[in-house]
Amino acid sequence: MASEKIEVPALGLGTNKVGGHNLFDNLKDEDGYAVVRKALDSGIKLLDTAYMYGKGRSEEIIGDVIQDYDRSKIMIATKSAQDPANDFKPNNEPEFLKKTVDDALKRLKTDYIDIFYIHFPDETTPKYESVAALNEMKKAGKIRAIGVSNFSLDQIKEANRDGLVNIVEDNYSLVHRDAERTLLPYLEEQNIAFVPYFPLASGLLTGKYSLSDHDKFKQFNDDEFKTIIDALAEVKTISDKHNATIAQIILAWYIADPDISTVIPGARIEKQVVSNAGAMKIDLSDSEFEKIDELFGGFKN
Repeated sequence: MASEKIEVPALGLGTNKVGGHNLFDNLKDEDGYAVVRKALDSGIKLLDTAYMYGKGRSEEIIGDVIQDYDRSKIMIATKSAQDPANDFKPNNEPEFLKKTVDDALKRLKTDYIDIFYIHFPDETTPKYESVAALNEMKKAGKIRAIGVSNFSLDQIKEANRDGLVNIVEDNYSLVHRDAERTLLPYLEEQNIAFVPYFPLASGLLTGKYSLSDHDKFKQFNDDEFKTIIDALAEVKTISDKHNATIAQIILAWYIADPDISTVIPGARIEKQVVSNAGAMKIDLSDSEFEKIDELFGGFKN
């Protein structure tokens, strides 16, 4: 039994740099507040956060900011699974997940969460039991959609045994395309939405790096890294035609991909939010879309 596919905005804001003091150095809360406000003021309507972004601090900042906006026009997605009582290891037990929903509602200062993800799988809990617990919260009006993140395909299938999973978030980008042959066929079959994280591959796909920066991206061998740098040089010719940045063109490619429901690049400062929002105004031609797909085609396997 397939779920009804949820509708999400084409572009959102990933907020791991909003209050994520445990993840990044030199973050300032005032920048986090400014980033969230700028996103909402720039037409971005989806805020993607998680308990582990600052162990609740990101959610608190978002909760403060949204008090000044029309809540009904904002989608909030958050994630949890890490258990503070067990060294933050994943816990998918039903009662624990229900408590994390209630705790997140308090930090977000709202009476419902649009999307709630199980952030990471644990090793023991049957995943359909975890999802059933979230479905209870959905029936109670506390959440509106059920998601899972960082689950293997087998774990997603187990979680979706009763057709209750609405959305999946996982690592995907033009240089990390495993999901195209593993996850996406099943998600399409089941009407489950897909959200990639790390869409700009930790900044690599912004075009700001050169061959001399290979030591920053050691997950790619010499040939792969050269392919990426050369491909981005080709993307630059497309971005020049659109009077856009390389990053905006890459984000526009995701927006144009029917298999991707929304894309959620992060931002540390307001300027990055404004740049990301500009991707929503770019209309790639079919040939441009296919050209970019082809340039990074070697990463499909």
